[in-house]
Amino acid sequence: MTTEDERTATDGGAAAGDAGEFEEYADLGATTSDAMEIAETSMDRVHDLVPQETLADRMRAKAVHATGDPEFQHLVRFTGADDSEPVREGARAVLDEAPVVTDITMVKSGVTGRGHECEVRKAIGNGADLAAETGMTRTAASVLELDRRGVYDGAVAVVGNAPTAALALADCIEQGTRPAVVVATPVGFVKAAESRKRVREVCEEHGVPAITNVGRRGGSGLAAGLTNELVHVASDVRSGDVTL
Repeated sequence: MTTEDERTATDGGAAAGDAGEFEEYADLGATTSDAMEIAETSMDRVHDLVPQETLADRMRAKAVHATGDPEFQHLVRFTGADDSEPVREGARAVLDEAPVVTDITMVKSGVTGRGHECEVRKAIGNGADLAAETGMTRTAASVLELDRRGVYDGAVAVVGNAPTAALALADCIEQGTRPAVVVATPVGFVKAAESRKRVREVCEEHGVPAITNVGRRGGSGLAAGLTNELVHVASDVRSGDVTL
């Protein structure tokens, strides 16, 4: 499992068809009636396992769905005044059409294109000169370069793969950068858990809402799924089904 930048990933991906009344399931890849029924049944089963009382519960349910592991609901961590604050702030950022900035291409490709007008961009591919000069990883250098341009202030900052990207983002926050919300689920056996812990500590100290997890697991799919749930919450706010 790659725990740094994923060099073979591309920006491509099949465009979802018109899902009509089932549009809310389009991010699951469901574009036929049979597939939509499967998607709906899948989420119903998740909701049987995860309480749906708070906005934070919605993120726990999405984590279970993304990982296929009911126990993952107990591994999600929220940094804020209460567990739902990162969800509220993330949804507000989506409603405000703030940029969504991911660490790598795979996470960017997993973020739904429906239900929002946010620019979705990736960090990887920036900061090549800095990486060459310093020897730091490309993902860390990419985060630092985008931060130098002010990209992360007010953004939905998402790290799904690279621990060094999470560590670099934590350094940026410590030095004054203020994302609207951080979603950090880097995966692996080296620095992954430590990087998420650092993100939690720095975000708590500086009042930046964050959604992370504990343990070695995580990854691009989880980060994209959690980000998509922020979009879904924003959509529900827009339709009047949810208030923040």
